[in-house]
Amino acid sequence: MSKEMAPKYDHLAVEENRYQSWLDKGYFTAGDTSKHPYCMVIPPPNVTGKLHLGHAWDTTIQDILARYKRMRGYDVLWLPGMDHAGIATQAKVDARLKEEGISRYDIGREKFLERAWEWKEEYASTIRSQWAKLGLSLDYTRERFTLDEGLSKAVRKTFVDLYNDGLIYQGERIINWDPEAKTALSNIEVEHKEIPGHMYYFKYKVVETGKELVIATTRPETMFADQAIFVHPDDDRYKDIVGLHAINPANGDELPIMADDYIDMSFGTAVMKCTPAHDPNDFALAKKYHLPMPICMNPDGTMNDLCGKYAGMDRFACREALVKDFEAAGVVDHIEEHAHQVGHSQRTGVIVEPYLSKQWFVKMKPLAEEVLKCQQDEDQKIHFVPARFEKTFTQWLENIEDWCISRQLWWGHRIPAWTNKDTGEIYVGMEDPKDTETWIQDEDVLDTWFSSGLWPFSTLGWPEDTPDLERYFPNDTLVTGYDIIFFWVARMAFQTRFAMHDRPFKDVLIHGLVRDSQGRKMSKSLGNGIDPMDVIQEKGADALRFFLTTNSTPGQDVRYDETKVDAAWNFINKIWNAARYVQMQVGDEKPVLDPEHLSSSDKWILSRFNEVLRHVTDNMEKYELAIVGNELYNFVWNDFCSWYIELSKATLFSEDPKVVASTKAVLYTVMINILKLLSPFMPFVTEEIYLDLPHDKESLNVESWPETIAFAYTDAEKEEMNLVMSTIETVREVKTNYDMKPSRDLTISLRDEKGGWHELSKDANAVLNKMCHGHNVDDLHTDDILSRTLGQFVFTCAMGDLIDVEKEKAKLTKEIDRLNKEIKRANGMLHNPGFVSKAPEAKVNQEREKLAKYQQELGLTEKQLNELLSK
Repeated sequence: MSKEMAPKYDHLAVEENRYQSWLDKGYFTAGDTSKHPYCMVIPPPNVTGKLHLGHAWDTTIQDILARYKRMRGYDVLWLPGMDHAGIATQAKVDARLKEEGISRYDIGREKFLERAWEWKEEYASTIRSQWAKLGLSLDYTRERFTLDEGLSKAVRKTFVDLYNDGLIYQGERIINWDPEAKTALSNIEVEHKEIPGHMYYFKYKVVETGKELVIATTRPETMFADQAIFVHPDDDRYKDIVGLHAINPANGDELPIMADDYIDMSFGTAVMKCTPAHDPNDFALAKKYHLPMPICMNPDGTMNDLCGKYAGMDRFACREALVKDFEAAGVVDHIEEHAHQVGHSQRTGVIVEPYLSKQWFVKMKPLAEEVLKCQQDEDQKIHFVPARFEKTFTQWLENIEDWCISRQLWWGHRIPAWTNKDTGEIYVGMEDPKDTETWIQDEDVLDTWFSSGLWPFSTLGWPEDTPDLERYFPNDTLVTGYDIIFFWVARMAFQTRFAMHDRPFKDVLIHGLVRDSQGRKMSKSLGNGIDPMDVIQEKGADALRFFLTTNSTPGQDVRYDETKVDAAWNFINKIWNAARYVQMQVGDEKPVLDPEHLSSSDKWILSRFNEVLRHVTDNMEKYELAIVGNELYNFVWNDFCSWYIELSKATLFSEDPKVVASTKAVLYTVMINILKLLSPFMPFVTEEIYLDLPHDKESLNVESWPETIAFAYTDAEKEEMNLVMSTIETVREVKTNYDMKPSRDLTISLRDEKGGWHELSKDANAVLNKMCHGHNVDDLHTDDILSRTLGQFVFTCAMGDLIDVEKEKAKLTKEIDRLNKEIKRANGMLHNPGFVSKAPEAKVNQEREKLAKYQQELGLTEKQLNELLSK
């Protein structure tokens, strides 16, 4: 070893150069065909800015799985990529142009796209830098972007195939319109929020009778496009006016009064105005009765020429002005406060306008039905972890509506459809028409999720028949948040089923959202966001990674808690200091473990390691990273550092060189295996320690997952070590309670349940003497003793005048009370038929073992109390 391990772990010095060296050496490049393939695709971040904690969370989970699978001998392809994020990116580029005093219309489509690509390159570089700081083991040789040439070909083929199969159509429908971005949105891009508003009740005069109708609306500004008034045919209040007309107070138009059983007679005044171009329900009525569908609003949310003097006003300014004029004219009957759910654009945050527009749609029912059918087939279904999210997934597919896929943007995949300007004929195809003078391409682009939905196979080379597609499709695992099951997971499911006749991936591991310490969603408006790069700068990537992945079970939200990040940081330092101690003992030469010369403490820690390895491996396969993290934390902090390192100080000074050599070998073996188990979670610090200790491989990145360590270990040896450790704890407790110095010798006697002396082995006595200055003898030569129950043994020690008999009686009485409660609880569970028949067999057996243990301890403790009472 060329240098001594530094006295303090400096994460910035370690992380800055280490990651690039891993990439340079090709540790993360897939393609070893001698190994079983395992494929993961990174959820592509959009190129509109920095990564947030949620993205840091799911990519860290994926990185842990990728590193784990490599160590288990898989050929792992973890393919990175980024999403062009049509609306969000165009908004960012528009804002940058605005700062320069120009708009995209000033420079034209081609120049705008050049500026958008410049933005992409700038922010893609930032994202790669952030991935590097997180330590993500990505195969950059296969990086993809949703607008690259290969993805564009895949997108066009999918569109053409869907169109040819009658699953894509163009039609006029009410869609969600974003007046800020001036584009259509799909339903799932609309976030409904409850906001305060008003219900306005206006008077409409019936032309033929002069009678006044009162009609309620929440959107007076759309009244300029009203085409009819509807009542229920069975409503006796209005039967006599059906077929008549009423004056629209907004523009003086005579509106026919019609009847339809769609009207809810219990809502409001049970009279409804029909605005076909600005409401989906009104649109359906208008189609049924062949009503005109005029639009009274411009794409930017201002009022158009239908609105007379209000033309050019913003929609909400128009509402205010119109109501004010109605009040002056006596048109207002009354106005009520009314909180209601209003759709907001997830991309720009503005209130969405229901808007009649000609758009491209995907017919979703047939596609969804295929996915739902395959969810019944174990070999074809997508397995959700936790399983409850499959219900979320299937319910949405069962109630799916057609998907509006066209967007009125310039940044994105332009729709491969052309219209013949002479004949009106539409052509959709893989190749552009040769006659560009006659054929005009559709101006719109596709929804970003259309290309993202092809990600599991388009990134592997489809529609070409590539080796990667053959080897790595379908993908094995996707990790993502529950908030985009509808956005992305469902789209990948039905688009993959359509194009590949297969599932996109076998497993989907769902995590929650990162919330602040109060449980609130992080947002700019609350100012409670946390930049993961700031955390990495202060505490290191390993601390952030360990915190994010070990503080929440699958599917649950995690609260960002700085104290827990600090705890992860302290844990890393604990590992660092433990490794430094190990290095000081073993030096530069790798010690060889000799199973024939292990001490009792050596066998104990190796046995514990084997247990932990088994549990960790089982839970890694189940994606239970929090359980893994907690088990590793407890093993490293308590078993290895607090116990074995202290125990090793007894055997390292043995006169037997074989015992000393064995202890050094065990220290080294357990430390190296700890590094292997922790390396998926904290790759930087484990790599640094690994390279500073004697090591077999050039990097932990090419190491294998640990294997069980074989050695002979009897039940009697295991029980003795547990007894010794319990005795050490008890001696320390007694000394603390009675203000003794830790170095004071204490004579004790260990008795079995029959009262006989339990003699310890030479190894065990040496550990007891070294760790707590305790000496186990056959006879204490006194009746003045303190006693404690240790499992099936009783610990006693001579206390002389120090003992407080009444305090000892109280302690024993309290312990008897506790044991009786535990016995009652365990008996209750074991006599409950529901528990015994439904609980896992291992759980039932565990309760039976606990009951037997409690009963044994109760007998011993009662015996101690009786002896004390008899004195």
